[in-house]
Amino acid sequence: MASMDMGNNSAFSDPNQNEQEKLEKLLLQGIGSQESSASEKVSLPVPGFSSRLTESEEEDTDEEVFLNTDVQGALGLYAEAAQDAATAGVELALGRHFACADYCNQVAEKAAQAVSLLRRGHRTMYDHDLRALGIALGAPADIQEDMAILTPFHPEAFYTETPPEEADEVISAEQASEYIQTARRVLRWARGILL
Repeated sequence: MASMDMGNNSAFSDPNQNEQEKLEKLLLQGIGSQESSASEKVSLPVPGFSSRLTESEEEDTDEEVFLNTDVQGALGLYAEAAQDAATAGVELALGRHFACADYCNQVAEKAAQAVSLLRRGHRTMYDHDLRALGIALGAPADIQEDMAILTPFHPEAFYTETPPEEADEVISAEQASEYIQTARRVLRWARGILL
């Protein structure tokens, strides 16, 4: 890219030229270039967007900023939760009611832990009490209640009082269907934070 040298007079220099040159360097040499330092940050201008907010715009911003975050891990875990929600529906259709409830428990746990990964950069320690996990994450009271409803279906806890061969008879199809709706509410809460 040819450019005219106007000297050191900043009134004639293009403020985006340096960014443009960095972009061209990345395109021509690739990200793994030996010439670019690992700590060098490249910010590219977006047409029609100013990265500087006025004072009133900063006050209007409702976005949470997370310094220690694992976005990729959070989205991956959320995807697992969504997949478990679909599997819960399959288990219900097959008449495996405890398996359905167990998957609903996993949906709530994974969705909440996805929020933890986004907000904290790590999973929150807890003892399979989903309400406690919801409290630790600052979930709304209705979500905490939904998580409490699904807590008993962790297999380790459930099988202490119910033999595995009786598990599907203890939970009706109607109850399992309600657990799916409960798990979906937790999933929607997490989606509102993650996406």
